[in-house]
Amino acid sequence: MKLLLLFAGTYLLYAAAMVLTHPRFIYPFGPDPFDAPGFRQEVVSDRQVALAISEGSADPAVLFFMGNGGALAYFTYTLDAHVNAGRTIVAMEYPGGGGIPGRSSEHRLKTDALEAYDWLAARHDGPIVVHGYSMGTGIAQHVAVEREVAAIILDAPYVKMCELMTRASYLPACYMPGVQKWNNAVLVPRLSAPVLVQHGAVDQLIPIANGQRLTRLMEDAGLDVTMHEVAGATHNNIAGQPEYSARIDAFLDRVLK
Repeated sequence: MKLLLLFAGTYLLYAAAMVLTHPRFIYPFGPDPFDAPGFRQEVVSDRQVALAISEGSADPAVLFFMGNGGALAYFTYTLDAHVNAGRTIVAMEYPGGGGIPGRSSEHRLKTDALEAYDWLAARHDGPIVVHGYSMGTGIAQHVAVEREVAAIILDAPYVKMCELMTRASYLPACYMPGVQKWNNAVLVPRLSAPVLVQHGAVDQLIPIANGQRLTRLMEDAGLDVTMHEVAGATHNNIAGQPEYSARIDAFLDRVLK
């Protein structure tokens, strides 16, 4: 009995420590500043939202939300898919990464994302597409729920990030108060725009079962959703795979014609 009580007490202390420290694991941001040719950087709104902007002449404009690598310098392949197609792309940088001051949270990033959308919408008369990668898929879907978007592109999406935390920590993260849940499933019934999902078949960080489950939820909700399982792709190299850009181009051509 004493051993059981000791184990239970130790587990509760571990759970409490993880509630306090889990943001460090969600936002392991890199320090490298973003400095790519053709992009300018601008801080917008009273919230001091940092954006990297590349002006293009072709519709649609794209609002991009990166993964929790947390530095745009690591997402050039994804950005190039839109730059090379001539689209305007606005990429939001995250506080705490890439030399951007501040501290990120689910609430802050999602609130900042709406400010980024409003800034872009005030300057672009045409359609706007949201594109999210990994953690950024939750931000993209949040914007698509709260604002009008023409299409949604999701790379390596998750259903609930708290489920991934549970797998890594052996804690019921989705049911623990104080944990940032990042629940994409709850957003699906409120989406209306067409969706493209691309997921690496050998993704070990966010297993492809997440993309498959999210796609089924979207299909059940009546959404126009297309999923591509990218053979041989991991979590970090999906944007560098052959046909990555071509699939995006074909999807946007179809849904925006």
